[in-house]
Amino acid sequence: MNPEHAPRPNIVIINCDDLGYGDLSSFGSESIQTPNIDKLAEGGVKFDSFYACNSLCTPSRFGLLTGRYPERAGVGSLLLAKHIGPRTTAVDNANWWAKFNDQYFRWWFVSYLSKLHFWDFGTLPELRGIPEEEITIGQALQTVGYRTGLVGKWHLGEFPVYPEYNPLRHGFDYFYGVPHANNMRDFALYRNEECLSPDFTEMDQLTGLYTREAVQFIHESKDKPFFLYFAHTYPHTPQYASKNFRGKSMGGLYGDCVEEIDWSVAEVMRALEENGVADNTLVIFTSDNGPGYCGSPGGLRGRKGQSYEGGFRVPMIAHWPKGITAKSICSEPAMNIDLFPTMLSLAGVDLPEDRVIDGKNILSLLTSNGKRDPNDCLFFYHNKELEAVRMGKWKYIRDIDTMAWPIPLDKHWKSENSLEAPWLYNLELDPGESYNLRREHPDIVEAMEAIFQKWQKSMKENLGGWK
Repeated sequence: MNPEHAPRPNIVIINCDDLGYGDLSSFGSESIQTPNIDKLAEGGVKFDSFYACNSLCTPSRFGLLTGRYPERAGVGSLLLAKHIGPRTTAVDNANWWAKFNDQYFRWWFVSYLSKLHFWDFGTLPELRGIPEEEITIGQALQTVGYRTGLVGKWHLGEFPVYPEYNPLRHGFDYFYGVPHANNMRDFALYRNEECLSPDFTEMDQLTGLYTREAVQFIHESKDKPFFLYFAHTYPHTPQYASKNFRGKSMGGLYGDCVEEIDWSVAEVMRALEENGVADNTLVIFTSDNGPGYCGSPGGLRGRKGQSYEGGFRVPMIAHWPKGITAKSICSEPAMNIDLFPTMLSLAGVDLPEDRVIDGKNILSLLTSNGKRDPNDCLFFYHNKELEAVRMGKWKYIRDIDTMAWPIPLDKHWKSENSLEAPWLYNLELDPGESYNLRREHPDIVEAMEAIFQKWQKSMKENLGGWK
């Protein structure tokens, strides 16, 4: 599409961290009230079958920004902080862990324990950050004059140690935020490439600080098309809320965090209105994966780190007065990798021709009662292993961890000796994945297994998807 004939709306993607499918009042929560996010849904389209491309932070964010399954770049798990892995692991809590000061020894040790099935963490990424050859939404939109900004959590490279992974080197004109999750050490706050605080501790102020910067970015960008990627730190654990929101919700501290994010959404929308750009701004609200130990998957099975619906299915709302019909609902399956080709289409940017883009242009799902190609499949990976595939109403699971990450268990022994494996679910009738229909529909199992094997073969032959 020629950029001169493209609608070229401003684009704001608000991506929460570990927000569950059932954590918004517009998605059924009775404990957490989110009137401002609900207002987005009332004025736009709500997706009830939208997925992250992974149930962990780093790979999900990679897929959102590149339109490609993270496995293509070897990003199947978390990128760790400079000195330590996630504090949520049992090993990290052991006192003797602090004695190991060599990062690479620790990475080897964690991977070794994983191979023994000591805990369900998978082999840690060999990468230090998003590969240079990958193209982000920001980089693509810069080519047609968009001003691009990232506010919040990056988690695609430890730029305090390796500056080449700073967001400014990957498609963003402006950056204010942090390198990774706040349960990791070396939690530094940056503006562009300047470190504002090497050890930021005012966690209850983060949402307010992010919001101030996002609003300022909108004020400074109103005279040209802009793209704002607003990536919240919360409600990822440990949760913090400012004094104005602490103790206000019926959902505990977790709910307080979500209600403060709801306030933040109102501030962003007010800034768009005040600058006269609200009608032609596409606002996407979603989450990077399902909830961890807190939060609600909305009656779905599973949580963060699992290929069940509760780990992958996330809330998604799209609001664009100029292009989206109010009070719309889309039940077609879609995934965050679809945002890349969709945003490029809106801006009049052709897709890169030298690589496979796994996402599909879902503009018709946003702006009308469009349908997804019934032969399109969505693939569910866990620690670089393909576990499940969805096509239409059917979801086929060949192999899966039945306990939430990072609880240790031997997945492969359980699956190989289970009388229930594989699993086939009709998600239209059974979104909670309660009833295995493999015996009743052997033809569907056979067809889905063929899709499974064909995809694995294609990935083995050309993992990177280079043409």
